[in-house]
Amino acid sequence: MPTKTNTESTTDAAALDRMAQNMAKVEALGARLTQIMVGREGHQSSLDAPNQELFSKAAQAYWTEAVHNPAKLIENQVSFWSKSVTHFVEAQQALAKGKLQAPEDRTAKDRRFANPLWETHPYFNYVKQQYMINSEALSDAVNSVSDLEPREKQRLGYFSRQIIDMMSPTNFLATNPDALERAVATEGESLIKGLENLISDLEANNGEMIVRLADEKAFELGKNIATSPGKVVFRNKMFELIQYSPSTEKVHATPVVIFPPWINKFYILDLKEQNSLVKWIVDQGHTWFMVSWINPDKSYREVGMGDYIEDGFIAAFDEIKKITGEKQVNAVGYCIAGTTLSLALSLLKQRGDTSVKSATLFTALTDFSDQGEFQPFLTDDFIDGIEAETKEKGILPSIIMARTFSFLRSNDLVYGPAIKSYMLGDTPPAFDLLYWNGDGANLPERMAMEYLRGLCQQNKLADGGFDLLGHHLELGDIDVPICAVGCETDHIAPWKDSYRGVQQMGSKDKTFIMTQSGHIAGIVNPPSKGKYGHYTNPDMSLNHKDWLEGAEFHKGSWWPRWGKWLANHAGTQVDARIPGASGQEIICDAPGTYVTRKANS
Repeated sequence: MPTKTNTESTTDAAALDRMAQNMAKVEALGARLTQIMVGREGHQSSLDAPNQELFSKAAQAYWTEAVHNPAKLIENQVSFWSKSVTHFVEAQQALAKGKLQAPEDRTAKDRRFANPLWETHPYFNYVKQQYMINSEALSDAVNSVSDLEPREKQRLGYFSRQIIDMMSPTNFLATNPDALERAVATEGESLIKGLENLISDLEANNGEMIVRLADEKAFELGKNIATSPGKVVFRNKMFELIQYSPSTEKVHATPVVIFPPWINKFYILDLKEQNSLVKWIVDQGHTWFMVSWINPDKSYREVGMGDYIEDGFIAAFDEIKKITGEKQVNAVGYCIAGTTLSLALSLLKQRGDTSVKSATLFTALTDFSDQGEFQPFLTDDFIDGIEAETKEKGILPSIIMARTFSFLRSNDLVYGPAIKSYMLGDTPPAFDLLYWNGDGANLPERMAMEYLRGLCQQNKLADGGFDLLGHHLELGDIDVPICAVGCETDHIAPWKDSYRGVQQMGSKDKTFIMTQSGHIAGIVNPPSKGKYGHYTNPDMSLNHKDWLEGAEFHKGSWWPRWGKWLANHAGTQVDARIPGASGQEIICDAPGTYVTRKANS
């Protein structure tokens, strides 16, 4: 039998010594982690899970079903027991053959389990298969509950999926072969880097668990992101107004202004030259203005939806008309800003103000009767928790919203990135879209509750009207030409709900475009990529299913189609407008200062 040489023994001893040193570092970092968690600011516990009433109702409904239909309960349980015992027996038989191999695996393919060891190694395969069996059993149990209101059952389904996703063996070091292999290969260094990443994320978010998705050091606003040339030409307490420098000698007379959502920063529309809507629209010969919203702190707690309209939308319209000398502007609203633009259009109509020539709505909801995937977060217990949080802090912190959005896609936006960063010790990628995604903004207390209670929960705008600024605002008041863009797989603002809201508007000139992909990729879809197509159908009297069935599919980006529509409402050609040339004050270069203000600073 061969024996180890002195050199090999010394090497092994050195490796073990390095591993021991690294494990000591892990323990020290663990103590630091404990300190952070003990001192963290925290938030309302009601924002972490539904109140016990939901689970009590579910349990009661489950056992009521069992009493009235015991065969169904027995069938579910026997199926679970049978699969578990069969799985155990097959695993034992595989081992009894004297080979280190797993039994036949009949479970569905799942990208979380890509490592070959999940299929070949008896231990990992056993854990994986039993997890899949347990997941199926829990899903079946939830699906079998019949004595619950549809909204409660949908909510129960959401939170049960969260439990299933959270308990995946990939989320635990001892049952994640990728993490264990990396730890051994790096002699524990990956665990140290992972803990350092975790601690850094917790410190950046006041102890809240928000996974950093991108390498923040890789980007600098105005340098390699948000680089379109322009000037900040106006500033008030709500926003900075950016006028972009023209790239053509002539431009359309009617200027265009876009209002991005104030939940995030505007530069999603100006990430880089290749996919910048800002650059593209300027190149089409438009005088283009961008609203860059303030990232509010607690001093903004009394700022409401009315302030966003008066000191935001209407103030921007007035300033742009002064700068350009035009009597009208073309307005664009993205997401919540599209919702608010709709409110502003109703208000302007009632005031007899014709400042807006046309309006474009990107993924904007005005009819919230179908709350879709957000329904679990729009029940009273959750909104009550948000109300308590905003009363205490004066704002709805960005991290609360970021976490809510992330858990709608928890495997992609929470657990997957957490495994890479905290278990494998990887540095987050230098990805501009993910960098933007992590650069959120707070919401003022009053505005957040007006929006969540009045619009999302109670659907007042579409269901009778929304009272604001001394007016009763209604969708039927909106009579300017409308172009609305919905996204096929949008889970934040489902296209069918956007479509339904536009149907209720009073405009005679209405265009609806449904683009492929989701809330961001569907909108940021430059023609040069040739990636996602879009659908059109001029008959908006149809319900959304019939509209889509009769729609014509077009390859490629919807931008050129919208560009033609916008040009038809943009007037004659005039000399290009240089920021500052008409005498207005230049405050600073784009992208300005408001955009650099961090939510947690």
